[in-house]
Amino acid sequence: MNAGGRWLASGADGILAMLAAIEQARYSLQLQTYIYRDDDTGRLILAALEKAAQRGVRVRVLVDDLGSYALAEEFFARLTALGGTVRRFNPVHLLRLSYRGHRKALICDRELAVVGGFNIGEEYNGDGIERGWRDLGLVVRGLVAEELALAFDRLFVAAGQGPRRFARLWPARERRQLGQHACELLLGGPGAGRNPLKKRLYADLTKAGTIRVVSPYFLPTWPMRRRLMRLARAGGQVQLVLPGKSDVALARHASCALYSRLLRAGVEIHEYQPQVLHAKMVLTDRSVLVGSANFNTRSLHIDYELMVRLRDADAIAWAGSYVDSLLSQSRRIDPEQWRRSRSLLDRLRQRFAYWVMARLDPLLAGWLWRRRHQRR
Repeated sequence: MNAGGRWLASGADGILAMLAAIEQARYSLQLQTYIYRDDDTGRLILAALEKAAQRGVRVRVLVDDLGSYALAEEFFARLTALGGTVRRFNPVHLLRLSYRGHRKALICDRELAVVGGFNIGEEYNGDGIERGWRDLGLVVRGLVAEELALAFDRLFVAAGQGPRRFARLWPARERRQLGQHACELLLGGPGAGRNPLKKRLYADLTKAGTIRVVSPYFLPTWPMRRRLMRLARAGGQVQLVLPGKSDVALARHASCALYSRLLRAGVEIHEYQPQVLHAKMVLTDRSVLVGSANFNTRSLHIDYELMVRLRDADAIAWAGSYVDSLLSQSRRIDPEQWRRSRSLLDRLRQRFAYWVMARLDPLLAGWLWRRRHQRR
């Protein structure tokens, strides 16, 4: 991987990389996460942030208010007493409930960033085989880290200026494509117009000769599903690595509602077995995307997300090896067995879950958007 970056093959690797970055920080630390838990891992990261603040590093933390709703306000009391600043992204309110800050990044000195699928919590601090969830991330440097720092600044300022300021960020100001040719940062979020994350992903899928998707919550838009099926029918390789175990039963049922049609088209579906799968990756023969976004409607239309897109051969080769390792610990779904195994109740449950996740959730988000902007 270019630009001094490196892969993080598990959540435990990600937590270690974050601790190392915090320890080496000279003047600035910016941490954004969806979930921050008050557990051993959360307290370990907090202690490192407090030590950084003690030695004069400017520490800022941004947690999503819904994702970290259970986190007590006093959890960060010592950090703030040492000069750190902590804010909650999009405080829970009926008219702002749907739109969440799902980005995960730690930026050190605006020069180095740790990104991936892992939040701050004990379940993410494992190898995904013997313990903890299976996750994935990157350490990136240079222009992408600098742009991540700027994106953090915008959301952090908005979070500190209340709902009116936050609402003004909802249009496409926070949806960008930045970086160098071989290493790009894709920022997604709600708002009118084309989402660069969705646009780039669809363009990559359209040009691909092979597609391999790793996603814990799989519910792609119809054009993306159609692209997967067209390639498979044409003889191209399309592999999906999805969770055999999930922390969100409704999301898993919704994904299963799509299995039959995908399998008939020739798409391979593999379910990861050892632990909960939480890694997010889209790999083609031309590029690989890694970050916080799931391959689903919510990540592509509703939440604030980030993905790093790599095009160098070494990165694509490493990503291919990673997918191979997942496949070796996954169960491939047999089309005929899948058809026979589903009862009427299973099908009804899956169709209902699909309706909630793919239809009701975006519809509700759109309604809340319109209500919010009508009140401005």
